[in-house]
Amino acid sequence: MPPTSTTTPDAAASGLFLIGGDTRVDRLGFGAMRITGGGIWGPPADRDEAVRVVRRAVALGTTLIDTADSYGPVVSEEIIGDALSPYPDDVIIATKAGLTRSGPDEWTPCGRPDHIREACEGSLRRLRLETIPLYQLHRIDPEVPAEDSLGTMLELRAEGKIRHIGVSEVTVDELHHCQAVTPIATVQNRYNLVDRGWEEVLDVCTAEGIGFIPWFPLATGTLARDHDALRAACDRLGAAPSQVALAWLLAHSPVILPIPGTGSVGHLEENVAAAGLELTDDEITALDAAAAPGTTA
Repeated sequence: MPPTSTTTPDAAASGLFLIGGDTRVDRLGFGAMRITGGGIWGPPADRDEAVRVVRRAVALGTTLIDTADSYGPVVSEEIIGDALSPYPDDVIIATKAGLTRSGPDEWTPCGRPDHIREACEGSLRRLRLETIPLYQLHRIDPEVPAEDSLGTMLELRAEGKIRHIGVSEVTVDELHHCQAVTPIATVQNRYNLVDRGWEEVLDVCTAEGIGFIPWFPLATGTLARDHDALRAACDRLGAAPSQVALAWLLAHSPVILPIPGTGSVGHLEENVAAAGLELTDDEITALDAAAAPGTTA
C-alpha cells in the first residue's frame, strides 16, 4: 500500500519541460483515456467522478492533459471541456487524430487529410479551444503517406488552430521522415519500466530535446511481480510499485513526460504523489536492469 501523508501531492515536483522549446508543462501529466467507458468506448459509469478527476488533476498542479478524439470516441474531450473551460493559463491540452473506432477496444488508422481536418475542428469544439497547444498524429496510416497527414496539420497550424505537432508509435526512421516534413515537438510511444522496446526512439528524443510521452506508463498488473529492485525501492520509500515506476520514468530521461491515467480521484492522487519521490543512484541502476525479457534494458 502507498504511504499515508499529510502533504498534498504536487505535480510541479516532477520538474519542467518546454514542449517545442516554448510551451511550459510540469513533466508529470494526466492521460484522459480512462475517463471513458469500458474498452475506451462510450461514457464512463460515473461522469461526475470523471469530471472530478480532471479538475483534481489540475488542482494538484498538473499542467499537461493528454487526450484524443478517439477516446470514447469524443467522450474524453467533452468531459475535459466541461470540467476545465475556461482553462487556467498554465494548462496545456494535447489531443490526437488518426484513429477511428468501430467498437470497444477496436482501433483503425485513418490519416486522410479530410479526416485530420474534420477531427481537428471537432476537437476544437469539444475542448472549447481556439488553438490546440499540441496536436498529435495518433498513428501513421499505412494507406496514406505521412507527409499528406502532416501536411494537413501544417495547414491547421498556419490557420492558428494548432500550435505544436507530435506523432505516436513511430520508429526512428519514421520519426526522421516526419521531421523532414515538419518539426516534431513530441513522440508518444508505448514505454514503461518493464517494456522498453522503443528505447532507440527515446534516445533520439533525449538527444534532440523532443518530448517523449510514454503511453501505458505503469504496465498495469505486471509491476508488482518478480522485480526485486522494484520491491526494494518500494520498501525503502513506503511507496506503491506504480509510484516507483513513475519516479523511475522521470529519472530515466529529462524529456520523458509520463501521463498516467485513471478514472478515480484516489488513484490520481497516488500517481501525482510519485512526483515527489527521489530514487537513489543505486536504485535507478537496479531498476534500469528490470526490463522484461525481449525488451531493451
